Formats: sequence, structure tokens, C-alpha cells
Amino acid sequence: MPGIVCEHCTAVCCRYIALPLDTPETRGDFDDIRWYLLHENVSVFVEDGDWYIAFQASCRHLLLDHRCGIYRARPRICRQYSAADCDYHSGDYNWQEHFTRPEHLDAYVRARRGDHESTKRRKREKVRAGREKSAKRRERGRTGKDATASRSAGAIRARRAGGADLPQMSCPYARKRSR
Repeated sequence: MPGIVCEHCTAVCCRYIALPLDTPETRGDFDDIRWYLLHENVSVFVEDGDWYIAFQASCRHLLLDHRCGIYRARPRICRQYSAADCDYHSGDYNWQEHFTRPEHLDAYVRARRGDHESTKRRKREKVRAGREKSAKRRERGRTGKDATASRSAGAIRARRAGGADLPQMSCPYARKRSR
């Protein structure tokens, strides 16, 4: 941009006030923001994860040629504002969200709730699948144990009834007893 930025300035920074908000978490928080948006010249935006409320209100010392009528006695916030931060040439704001009407916020909340609900649904499905898998494993385990227990019980009953003894199995790792 040729020349000094201020030569082309339309005093965008002198036409609004933006203040930080606590990040909304509850329905009540979102309802408060919805109330703000019911007022004229109020918007809410999210920048770098931080929430702000903006009031479109021109400084009463802004002159018709977009210059400051109290430049030498301007407030600290104006003195700290630099041309590097200028709203005129910075292009797009890096807002993640910008709400100018309650309907914009309502759509955001619905979309967020939908994302949240689908995440909760996926978690519930994962937990349910894990429970079903565990139940199947337990069922298989019971069937195996029950079958083994039945065979063992059958062998014990057969022995008691005078049936054939089971063959003795030797363990290669067992210590031999010395007599």
C-alpha cells in the first residue's frame, strides 16, 4: 500500500469497542450471549479461542475526515494501538466465529450439540460393543469351564462307582522322590 496507512484510514478501530467474555459452557451462558445479540449494533466473535462482545459505536471525538479530535490527549488504549494492528489493512479478521444475530448463535449451538451428541453416541456404542464382547467371552469361558467341570465330575463319579482309574501321568519336571 503506497504512502502511510493513516492516509487511507477510515477509522475502523474508532467505530467499535470489543471486550472479552468468559467462554460459554452452559445453556445459561449461551442464553446470555443470545440476549446480547438481541440488541442493535452488538456482535460476538471468537478469536484464537477467546470470546469477545463488540459494540458498534463510534468515538464521539472522531472527526468527519476520520481523524481524532483529541489526538494529543487521546486515551492510553488509543496511544498503544499501532499501525501494525490497523483494522484498515489487516484484511480478514481471524475470527473462528462471528455472531451478529441470535439465529447465528442458535445454529452454532445446534451444530455443537450435534457434534457433542454424535461423540456421546459413538462412546455409548463403543462401551456397548465392549460389554457385548466381554459377555461373549464370559459365556465362552463358562461353556469351557462347565464342560471341563462336567468331565471332571464324570471321572470322579466313575472312579467312585468302581470304574476304571485314569492313567497316571508323569511330569518330566517333577522331582523324583528318593526312598
